[in-house]
Amino acid sequence: MKKLAYMVVLGLVAVFFLGSMPVGAKDLVYGYVTPGPDTWYRKDVEGFQYAASLAGVEVVVLNSDYDTEKEISNIQTLINMGVDGMCIFSFNPNGATIAARECERAGIPLVVTDNVGQVLKSDYDVVACIDFDWKGMGENVANYIAQNYPGEKIACIMGLFEHVPVQIFRQSFEPKVEELGQNEIVAIRDGQYTPTVAVDQVQDLIESGYDFSVLFIFNEEMAAAVVRTLKARGLLNNPIKVVTTNGAPYGIELIKEGSIQYSISTSPGWEGFVSFLALHAYTQGKITEKNQQILLPNTPITPETIDDKKKVVPWDVDPVWLELTHEYFPQYDGLY
Repeated sequence: MKKLAYMVVLGLVAVFFLGSMPVGAKDLVYGYVTPGPDTWYRKDVEGFQYAASLAGVEVVVLNSDYDTEKEISNIQTLINMGVDGMCIFSFNPNGATIAARECERAGIPLVVTDNVGQVLKSDYDVVACIDFDWKGMGENVANYIAQNYPGEKIACIMGLFEHVPVQIFRQSFEPKVEELGQNEIVAIRDGQYTPTVAVDQVQDLIESGYDFSVLFIFNEEMAAAVVRTLKARGLLNNPIKVVTTNGAPYGIELIKEGSIQYSISTSPGWEGFVSFLALHAYTQGKITEKNQQILLPNTPITPETIDDKKKVVPWDVDPVWLELTHEYFPQYDGLY
């Protein structure tokens, strides 16, 4: 009888602890394939890991270092490990489709980040595509420049030309500039998401005699480096105005001081956080729908919104992500 009573107590204790564990805390392991060392990608990973830590899930992160072959190898490595789910942030248009094909064959749920839904056009199922509205962003930036700098010429420093968000942004930004008829784009260069490359490209544009007074730079990490160069040359706001996107912490400070004129808030950390929840909701049976397209809101950064975390969403881990997720994605309540 004593032995039986002891076993009953153990059972009750086990039920208590298992019942109090977060959803997914049963030794789940998810894989994450990240494209490279850029700050945006690192913050996306940190957001994914933060959500995983709240849910009690282990995460294995593999970096592709902007190498297509390495990216394919990373996908296969995670499949061979037998991960319970995978997230891929690919820097090239085909990477997500390759991951979708391989994960479908292996029976591993896949979430795709920053693919703008391109993989949804493939023959393979994924759980979801998580992204910002890059098309809307391109139109937004074109409108801002037309309204604030009519008649001025534009030079652009993009991220990697082969990166899908860059392609989608350009497909809306360039036609919108032409449609509005207020500005002319005189040059578009590939900054490769690398500050030194962006600086070299801007230096070359200036020294080659390109006539422009508005400089659009695809992210604030590149923009911050370019701002320093323009300041040193006495050209910042005299006449070259810098417009960018992302709402990075250092970008916010440059906006406050007037070195950057305009940006749009897009938090990679929150994007990673939501990417985890989309995957976890599926593996836990909370959501069974496949091929979801989930767009995170992006908001213009203005003097009125610059100190509002719900408008200018932090890149670094922040409790406001939980509030925003509950507000915009209540279907994930209870997973974190």
